Amino acid sequence: MKNFIKYSGIALFMAMGLQAQAQDVDVLVVEEEEKNDRLFPNFRPPSQLGINNFEPNKDVLVEDFDGVEVRVGGAFAIQLQGLRQENASGAPELADLGTNFNLPTANLTLDVMLAKGMRMHLTTYLSSLHHNETYVKGGYIQIDGLDWLSEDLGGLMDNWRVKIGHMENNYGDAHFRRSDNAMALYNPFVGNYLMDSFTTEVGAEVYYFNGPWLAMAGFTNSTINQSSIASDRDPSYLAKIGFDKQISEDFRFRLTGSVFHSNFRPIGGRGSTQYLYAGDRAGTRYYNVMDGTFRAGRINPIGGAELTAFMINPFIKVGGLEFFGIYENASDESDDWNQYAGELIYRFGATENFYVGTRYNTVRNDEVSVNRFNVGGGWFMTKNVVAKVEYVNQQYNDFPTGELYDDAQFNGFNIEAVISF
Repeated sequence: MKNFIKYSGIALFMAMGLQAQAQDVDVLVVEEEEKNDRLFPNFRPPSQLGINNFEPNKDVLVEDFDGVEVRVGGAFAIQLQGLRQENASGAPELADLGTNFNLPTANLTLDVMLAKGMRMHLTTYLSSLHHNETYVKGGYIQIDGLDWLSEDLGGLMDNWRVKIGHMENNYGDAHFRRSDNAMALYNPFVGNYLMDSFTTEVGAEVYYFNGPWLAMAGFTNSTINQSSIASDRDPSYLAKIGFDKQISEDFRFRLTGSVFHSNFRPIGGRGSTQYLYAGDRAGTRYYNVMDGTFRAGRINPIGGAELTAFMINPFIKVGGLEFFGIYENASDESDDWNQYAGELIYRFGATENFYVGTRYNTVRNDEVSVNRFNVGGGWFMTKNVVAKVEYVNQQYNDFPTGELYDDAQFNGFNIEAVISF
């Protein structure tokens, strides 16, 4: 608690500094964002306007295309971390954690309107925990209309969308609320979920929208390490169906179900990895915990050649109160894991620019379990700048005696400042 009080002032000063840096451009950013909402239909705003967006809305009213339009965006995030960790006596010793700033992270994004109904997206990680060099996360083409082929086909895709590329695959709804390296503005907390279903694989997704109903089917090539060398990987398949409706001014209800299936004959080395829970190349949000690797603090439950996973996500918003939930099952030939999560957030203020909330997340199989509890809050200083604070407690239960995770836990506070535009 002393450390929390001691460093809260520093972090608040840091956040105010970020606000000062962004304040002069904020009006311009918002105006440009509104302009880009007009120029870029079917687009999720990278600001507070994008909170509780999932798949970008299907906009059939597209203004006239006047030539290639480019939107340059980015994100920056930094955390002040004050965590402590321990495990059982006789287990391998854990690192002695201090209280200090983590390595700042940064993203660069490009969105390009190539034609009426056709948009390209590209995300580059400028800085991340796992790599100190700049590298591309992925990119894709999104097609929401066929006017670029012929005006006679203009209305053919009013209910359809196609995405093709090396992209973040749309399995489940949790990836819409997670922190993607520096793009941490959508996440009400600092950490992501224990079973972090996030991967970027080459593939295609086809969407159908009809009022509140949506459906998606797609496939990928099952790897994030692209190569033309022959492998024994089969395509992975994914699908989603959902209902999302603003029933009244103060009541929104969304419910989706998703499935992902991957199967390959292991050939050893990196080629035998299942990436659904090991596809994040940016790194953990809790630095240096437990085994100290760049994915530390998460659970990758699947090591076999065959993976089947499904996720159910309810989302309810009543006034300023919102609930997001996860039930997920992932299994291979020899193991079966379940994930449960519940997130309760209350947003308040004139523009819901303040929030408080809590999240409980647990993952378990027949032998072990991991539990995480978060509580925290945040302040949107502008639509593009947020400062948030959280307390986290993560516990490892029933792991074998003498192993690293034997009666292990970490807990403490994180304060994060995020700019996104």
